[in-house]
Amino acid sequence: MSKINANTEWGTLKEVILGRAEWAQVPRIKNKDIHCVDYANIDDLSNMPGGQYPEDVINETIEDLDVFQKQLEDIGVKVMRPIKFNHGVTHMSPDWSSDAYYSYCPRDSVLTIGDMLIETPMPLRSRYFETFGMRSIFKEYFVNGSRWIAAPKPRLPDKLYDRSDLNAPTLTEYEPAFDAANCVKIGKDILYLVSNSGNKMGARWLQSTLGEKYTVHMLENVYAYVHLDTSIMPLAPGKVLLNPERVKEEQLPDIFDKWEKIWAPEPHETQVMHDWAPASPWLGMNILSLSESLVAVEENQINLTKTLEDAGFDVMHVKMRHCRTLSGGPHCVTLDTVREDEYADYR
Repeated sequence: MSKINANTEWGTLKEVILGRAEWAQVPRIKNKDIHCVDYANIDDLSNMPGGQYPEDVINETIEDLDVFQKQLEDIGVKVMRPIKFNHGVTHMSPDWSSDAYYSYCPRDSVLTIGDMLIETPMPLRSRYFETFGMRSIFKEYFVNGSRWIAAPKPRLPDKLYDRSDLNAPTLTEYEPAFDAANCVKIGKDILYLVSNSGNKMGARWLQSTLGEKYTVHMLENVYAYVHLDTSIMPLAPGKVLLNPERVKEEQLPDIFDKWEKIWAPEPHETQVMHDWAPASPWLGMNILSLSESLVAVEENQINLTKTLEDAGFDVMHVKMRHCRTLSGGPHCVTLDTVREDEYADYR
């Protein structure tokens, strides 16, 4: 493996961590955290499913991820995978206990910026130890000269969560808490979505950690639910994909003043087990840039494919039969660790 190098969302991808579906589950233990982060729009969780996803969902997802790995390797990308471990085991702190979620979305728990790998302070108790499945990979990058840090481990007490106003994010400012997928990289500028999965204190911690070399832009009143990569996704220097249901042009930071704005078409509704899935149809916009001209798109998103081709991109179609049920598309299930790109001002 090389040294971490990830400055943008679009530089030619050279090395990546691809998630796993083995033992994937929805936590059986449903406390205030998961109610506020994943299921804030549901009043009563007593009838929500818990435990391992159906066997056919897991097996078919394993098949799809293995095919995706082969597609990436065929274009010269080195692919690494988390170790397999049982997510049904209960873990606890002095304040709470929980079982785990999965290793399907490495994008959520780890942020790569420049030569740095940052384990983020995720607000879900069920994902507290998720990065342990990738620790052997992190150690190799560290040995090769990468910087490896972890945010302060959050306590995640009940006072971090508040569902009293569902028009606002459900995280309080008790302590820094955010998922890595709340962020996207544009060289010296980092976009950070304030939402149910990332509070303002998390953005302030990230800014203080990155220092004056970077500017962390807090995006508020855009999309309160969770991550940024189904709302705003930079695809190449001067080109950004936007969700027309969530984003208004006047809400965009001035980074994008001179950029071409590509408005995503209505997503194609794919199969989904609604009781298990908090993901919206806009997961179809969850795409992975493989270079400045090539993007990976879930194979059913034909309208999006045409929109991207009209904007000058080539498209690699990825089969992900249960991406909505497991809440993760091509961008979610990958963590870019090495790209051929550079730190720069892309305004």
